[in-house]
Amino acid sequence: MSLGLDHTHSPALTSWVDSANGHGDFPIQNLPFGVFSRAGEATPRIGVAIGEEILDLARVGRDLPEAVIQAAAQPNLNALLGLPTAERVALRQRLSILLSDARYRDDVAPMLTPAAECALHLPAAIGDYTDFYVGIHHATNVGKLLRPDNPLLPNYKHVPIGYHGRASSIRPSGTPVVRPRGQRKAPDAAAPDHGPSQRLDYELELGVWIGSGNALGQPIDIARAGEHIAGFCLLNDWSARDFQAWEYQPLGPFLAKNFMSTISPWVVTAEAMAPFWIAQPPRPEGDPQPLPYLWNKADQQRGALSIELSVFLSTAKMRADGGEPLNLSQGPAVNMYWTVAQILAHHTVNGCNLRPGDLLGTGTISAPTREGFGSLMEISQGGQRRFDLGNGETRGFLEDGDEVLFSARAHAPDRVSIGFGPCRGVVVPAV
Repeated sequence: MSLGLDHTHSPALTSWVDSANGHGDFPIQNLPFGVFSRAGEATPRIGVAIGEEILDLARVGRDLPEAVIQAAAQPNLNALLGLPTAERVALRQRLSILLSDARYRDDVAPMLTPAAECALHLPAAIGDYTDFYVGIHHATNVGKLLRPDNPLLPNYKHVPIGYHGRASSIRPSGTPVVRPRGQRKAPDAAAPDHGPSQRLDYELELGVWIGSGNALGQPIDIARAGEHIAGFCLLNDWSARDFQAWEYQPLGPFLAKNFMSTISPWVVTAEAMAPFWIAQPPRPEGDPQPLPYLWNKADQQRGALSIELSVFLSTAKMRADGGEPLNLSQGPAVNMYWTVAQILAHHTVNGCNLRPGDLLGTGTISAPTREGFGSLMEISQGGQRRFDLGNGETRGFLEDGDEVLFSARAHAPDRVSIGFGPCRGVVVPAV
């Protein structure tokens, strides 16, 4: 899965954009793509995050191939994501030179805008969204609550489980989350009722952006899956657990999930992630061998991601008191039972076609222990154990005014860490 390393990944590389040097998320080794607008602008533009600035990609223009120039002029990233890998690599290399070589400073500096003066939008027109369930510890933890004697269903270790979600309700970080209304049935109730969700939850996930797609009827071979992955983001798949418990059998998630999902607005490219691919943890002894279409030795050697994921909670009281958000959990992305390449191979094995700008969710990524749980469903044991926030408040599930913030850092020995930017949302009352 690992792409080739080049000068753009050098830990010695610095930028003449001062805020990029030592930046927690966007040093010059990252260069993620996004869509932004300045105050008063009606048309969004493609930008590149560099420190606390955004580079207007359409204005860079010169010395780029015509296909790249045309893609950079679009109001979303779909065409850019769909470019051949070689052209995306060439674009990254050119941007790296422009932002590191002081000879270009006078020409390029006018193309920068402080990020604080910009609004960020959805990076792509998302045609389709598929959510998977590859966090084995999350699946086990939730399974224990529902089926204590048999937490994992028989198919889990044979096939990457997923469902087709709702693309229209995906929103960028910062969009308020309106508490959804729907049907819910308490365990001791004779019939369901209708009203706002009382068991609103978050789910910590990675998003995978599709680059070049595949033709209908033509599966993607797992050995070539990396050619179709354009980048990554953070994804919060907000979940109404009371709706979910009532509706999920027999067909799975519906109103419990489709009211909204939040993503971080910057696409951390597959090229930027090249230093951060690591070995997939070996499967426990006795686990079944995946079918051939899901198994590739190289993918097992370099198919997992070295990313540390964190969840923070800020209540209305915390903000009013001037307090810092509380770190609820933290854990590595290697807690995925299936690799990104396996997800992609399975998604297309029946001939399903993927298109540039499609989004895949990994499913909730949790660790085996409380410190790394990726949802309140796990932390509060399904709401049975409210937990202390350290300021006199407790929580079982999310309350109005609560803000959930995800962050992530990719790291590797002797490499500059890169981040994903924020993925946040505040819960507001139901309408």
